[in-house]
Amino acid sequence: MPIDIETFESSPEHRLQNSGETNADRVMRFLGAHPDQAFTQSEIRDATDVKAGSISVVLSRLEDRGLVRHKGNYWALGDADDIASYTGLSESTRTANDRFGEEDMDEWLEHAVDNEDTL
Repeated sequence: MPIDIETFESSPEHRLQNSGETNADRVMRFLGAHPDQAFTQSEIRDATDVKAGSISVVLSRLEDRGLVRHKGNYWALGDADDIASYTGLSESTRTANDRFGEEDMDEWLEHAVDNEDTL
């Protein structure tokens, strides 16, 4: 997703690196496009362009959350209810960002209540 030049110029580099699709999103999108198939780790890596050093960690974390299943050398989508909650959260976040714009952490911090001031 493109950003305006003012955001580009004024944002610190670390803020600009954290936006966009995550490796988990890429894996879930790929597996979601093929719900009736299972793939090897290397097939998923090649299809999603997730780095070789990251793909096993991404798949393991998705498995821990019930979003993918693993048997032998193959990986497939997980339970439909878990996947629905994941996609629902992702879609809710995207919808809110589209409607209201992405959160600006610096702006949020300017308006946040400092707990020390309330004690």
